Amino acid sequence: MEPFFKSRLFSVFVYVLLGLIILYMLVRISPILSWTYGFLKAVLGPFIIAMIISYVLNPIVSLLNVRKVPRTIAVLLIYAVFITSLTVVMINLIPMFMSQLTELNVHMPQLTMRAQGLMDSLNDNRYLPESVRMGIFDSLEKVENGISQAISNYIDGIGSTINAVFIAFIIPFLAFYILKDFQLIERAVLAIVPKSHRKKTVKLLIDIDSALGSYIRGQFLVCIIVGLLAYIGYWLIDMPYPLLLASVVAIFNIVPYLGPYLGAAPALIMAATISWKMVLYVVIVNTIVQILEGNVISPQVVGRTLHMHPLTIIFALLVGGELAGVLGLILAVPVFAVGKVIVQHVMLYYIQRKTV
Repeated sequence: MEPFFKSRLFSVFVYVLLGLIILYMLVRISPILSWTYGFLKAVLGPFIIAMIISYVLNPIVSLLNVRKVPRTIAVLLIYAVFITSLTVVMINLIPMFMSQLTELNVHMPQLTMRAQGLMDSLNDNRYLPESVRMGIFDSLEKVENGISQAISNYIDGIGSTINAVFIAFIIPFLAFYILKDFQLIERAVLAIVPKSHRKKTVKLLIDIDSALGSYIRGQFLVCIIVGLLAYIGYWLIDMPYPLLLASVVAIFNIVPYLGPYLGAAPALIMAATISWKMVLYVVIVNTIVQILEGNVISPQVVGRTLHMHPLTIIFALLVGGELAGVLGLILAVPVFAVGKVIVQHVMLYYIQRKTV
């Protein structure tokens, strides 16, 4: 009989004990880790966003470069087309946004009265249990307090808002230099890698590109199509502020699983201040849009999937949302997909080393 310290049970016990010690140490140094994370997030955030933009636009720049257009000129052409298109769109959309915001501000007291009337009718409904009514009222009070707190935090965070505007201003410049020197950056990264590992590194980068390429580029187009369909649907049912509400649907559609619910929530809240019939119409519109998106638009536009289990995607969303809020929700799935490819290559590398 082998000694206990050589048994499998003892090894498991040691690994669990080491894990608990590491976890305890991480808890003890959590303030330092939190500061480090905040610092890296503030410094590296603009570069990461610029790299994502560059990754999306690089195929177009490369295509123009193949046609004898210098990369610098190609990037400037893309920027010129984008700025011109954005200007044309904004010239037409900003008046609509401002008109709808002004209208919303004018009708806010009326909407509040309607909502109060719906709550009064709900309170007078004798078929609704008292506990349910109290739960609804408590939830509404929490929402009201949350909105008030959010406004207060926004006013207190004017400095961070100015910093965000500055970051948004420098991101296009970072993306420009990354796009201009994209091939140079690739060669510089490969030059750091030892010659014996370069083939494996190139294979890793190719697998990452094949896993993300169609997903990232396709998702932008899918969001635009979904937003357009939502706008048409809201316009057909005579929903107030269709452009504003459809824009929310388009933005949140990039978040898997949770996106459709988050995007439809503002429209449902607005519809609840009008009538229950309008709520039903909004539900129907969003259901039709999501059916089209899931069965027609995404398969045609995005094509390939990331081959991730739904539980993995939900876990990625929870982690991303906790670490970086809305931006974390948007980037969680692509980042986890890249991590999955890297882990697979590392495991394959060590398996091959053991078999040699």
